[in-house]
Amino acid sequence: MDDTRPPRDLGFAQAAEALRALTFRDDFVVREIAAPASLAPDAVAFAGDVRPSADGVDSEYGTGRFVLLHNDEEPDQWGGPWRIVSFAQAPLEPEIGTDPLLADVAWSWLVDALSARGAAFHAASGTATKTLSKGFGTLAEEGDGAQIELRASWSPAGDLTAHLSAWAELVCMLAGLPPGSEGIAVFGAHRNTRG
Repeated sequence: MDDTRPPRDLGFAQAAEALRALTFRDDFVVREIAAPASLAPDAVAFAGDVRPSADGVDSEYGTGRFVLLHNDEEPDQWGGPWRIVSFAQAPLEPEIGTDPLLADVAWSWLVDALSARGAAFHAASGTATKTLSKGFGTLAEEGDGAQIELRASWSPAGDLTAHLSAWAELVCMLAGLPPGSEGIAVFGAHRNTRG
């Protein structure tokens, strides 16, 4: 058996419980949310927020979603019984939002986070979207805004919890919190979150 793929006999319930048991840095709050029912026979989903001000409300610093899908029929596009669908979003300083390499950097942070945790994967796909905005009329006082959004999916191999940990790191990185920065102020904490 190839050690880089999750065992085919690993049950979905066992995998979901392993994900639920993970702990995260103190300034990143993760909660289980309703999983989409139409994507696969089995699914578990999580939402994560960087330093949220209220439970269940997307954070102004950065937010994300992570969904683990399981289908014993192994869809051709997945190349196996497991698939991860993820989303991460964070506001940016407007001058950072104009960087032509921003989308490439966001994707590389995902790949780097997966690699750093030994979370092997295949059949990856995704989009990185940067948005710039300017307020007019009654919104003019809010000023300019920018945000980055990364949507990605991949077929996981190895320890499934490593993939959830990598996603958590990605959301924190997009929000300006690199690994080891717990307790440090978020860069641009008063930036405009309109996107």
